[in-house]
Amino acid sequence: MTSEGAAGPPAAGEQLELVRAGARRKPAARAAEGLAEVDPVALVAVEVGLPHLDRPFEYSVPASLAETALAGVRVKVRFAGQDVDGFVLERRAQAEHAGRLAPLRKVVSPEPVLTPATLALCRAVADRYAGTLEDVLRLAVPPRHATAEKALAAEPPATDPLPAPDPVPWEAYPAGPSLLRRIAEGQAPAASWLATPTSDPARDWPAALAVAAATALSAGRGALLVVPDHRDVDRVDAALKTVLGPGRHVRLTADQGPQARYTAWLKVLRGHVRVVVGTRAATFAPVRDLGLVAWWDDGDDLHDEPRAPYPHVREVLLARARLEGTAVLSGGFTRSVAVQQLVEAGSLRPVVGAPADLRRAAPRVQVAGEGSDLERDPAAAAAHLPSAAWRAAKAALERGPVLIQVPRRGYVPSLSCQTCRMPARCSHCHGPLALVAADAPPVCRWCGKGVQAFDCPHCHGRTVRAGVVGARRTAEELGRAFAGVPVHTSGAGDVLASVAGRPSLVIATPGAEPVAEGGYAATLLLDAWALLDRPSLDAAPEAERRWLAAAALTRGAADGGLVVLCGAPLHTTLPAIEALVRWDPAWFAARELAERRELRLPPTVAMAQLVASRRALADALEHTSLPEGVERLGPLPASVGGPAAGAARRGRGPAPARPGGSARAGETDAVAPERMQLLVRGPLADGPALASAMAALKAVRSARKEKESVTVRMDPSEGIG
Repeated sequence: MTSEGAAGPPAAGEQLELVRAGARRKPAARAAEGLAEVDPVALVAVEVGLPHLDRPFEYSVPASLAETALAGVRVKVRFAGQDVDGFVLERRAQAEHAGRLAPLRKVVSPEPVLTPATLALCRAVADRYAGTLEDVLRLAVPPRHATAEKALAAEPPATDPLPAPDPVPWEAYPAGPSLLRRIAEGQAPAASWLATPTSDPARDWPAALAVAAATALSAGRGALLVVPDHRDVDRVDAALKTVLGPGRHVRLTADQGPQARYTAWLKVLRGHVRVVVGTRAATFAPVRDLGLVAWWDDGDDLHDEPRAPYPHVREVLLARARLEGTAVLSGGFTRSVAVQQLVEAGSLRPVVGAPADLRRAAPRVQVAGEGSDLERDPAAAAAHLPSAAWRAAKAALERGPVLIQVPRRGYVPSLSCQTCRMPARCSHCHGPLALVAADAPPVCRWCGKGVQAFDCPHCHGRTVRAGVVGARRTAEELGRAFAGVPVHTSGAGDVLASVAGRPSLVIATPGAEPVAEGGYAATLLLDAWALLDRPSLDAAPEAERRWLAAAALTRGAADGGLVVLCGAPLHTTLPAIEALVRWDPAWFAARELAERRELRLPPTVAMAQLVASRRALADALEHTSLPEGVERLGPLPASVGGPAAGAARRGRGPAPARPGGSARAGETDAVAPERMQLLVRGPLADGPALASAMAALKAVRSARKEKESVTVRMDPSEGIG
């Protein structure tokens, strides 16, 4: 064959040989590059997005990348004919694969962003929730921002030692000083803390969390504080600045810009700071020498990750505490059923206030029905308030602001027939009807069509009534009933952080209540039945949690604070209402846990929820081996729910779209009507085996390239009411 560049035209056959040789030249040149002398094999977690490929792959390390392709760095590798991202998990001297290894393409950044502790936590979370390592790594490590990497100093600045903080916020709890002492000594206590309500910023729950974090920092260890939303982050952030001083902590939230978030995350990774406060986005923050993990109000569904594998902040931080040997602090005004189970098992020790202090600090609670005395209180009837609630608000406005908690946002989000009380439905798509304004006709919440002439299909009634009154309609009615009193609204799209201590009415949806200077003189909790009647397993605990959160913003009984629960039945006593009146969330959590244990409901059993079409569910289970003793429940039509729906119920997120239809702007897709759900239930001890079986189910379907996916959620909170 004529060599390249030789004189004379080559023969036809020789020309073909040259073409083939040229096509091979580039790989041959790559193969000619020498490999790293030390540990020439890299184990890489490749971002391929396929459950059946949830394992590391071996690549050779070129000599040019030997100093930068270290464990934890981001790399580019060749996989299935494409350049894909990945993380180097470790370097090895020998490969397990007998054939030739493909080389690493490049090191994206020499920053070791995946620490061994983070990797171990991600693997544990993936196993716990039947997910893949890639899914959890996406939650744990934020996207790279090159400018942030270059702008931040590599070495942490020198700081003076922090003295032990003043334990003032914890003096109200008999076990508080002991908890702080053990944290300061580097031990790993685990506590369930029921906070005592107070209007003193120096003693409230953000200050207590800040003191606990400062105690860990003064002992030379780090602290991680996770709260539900940005308003809670603001409060804890302000408390940390007061206790720690400037520059000793960062905040990590999903709503930060890419550069700001990555800069804060790098400060933690490089050891510039060792205290972090944030939302669930901060759960995996790589805090050095971690000594304390704490979360606030784990019953809030903002702690539920809406992306696969759907981990909960509580479970991630508990796993992290076990792996890193840290102290655990679960705080809230109430106690979730899952935390109560840990308390009864001895995994968490209760930290509560003295009964006498709690009686003085908590407001007095009064239960009112739905009726109003038109002759005695015409203004109460106009405001659609029970007479007792209207009189309480009128008296409290002479002393300060009054909070009115409304279960739903909007104007009138729920309508029913005036004659037979059946829910009013759209004749076009059968969606629920609502009012968006006083002079507007009813509108379907699914398809958006207006209804000019309502005709009830059950009784042929022509008029509608309000099923639930929204925040805007309540504001209008109360503004007329209390003429001259300023009215503030706080809800989705416009959440107030705080209000002044002057007399005013504050109408807020659950979770959006602003903090009042000096506390609210009175709080009205409207439409109690709307929260208790939700078709959810957590309806009663969620109602109690929302009520206590609002009541905790009210002045104590010693200062005349009053909470009026409206719309609750007077002829019987419900456990959630009794817990509010007695301010005894521990009793209610214990009762709820006992009932679930008897009925074999989460968290007393291991449970997985599978959502797909009936055919896909049958096919998935046919090719899956479930543990012995596992029980199948269903399949039944899947319910509309989940984290997005939960956020909408609180008034802090978008409303779910019409099932089976496309979402309008700002809405979230819901489960289609034809999709079914299957619950798989087994003993709590079989939880790891059940999670492994669910992971295998997804891997098998992925390997078979099934077109329809099966959504798997461990420990479901929605759809099992």
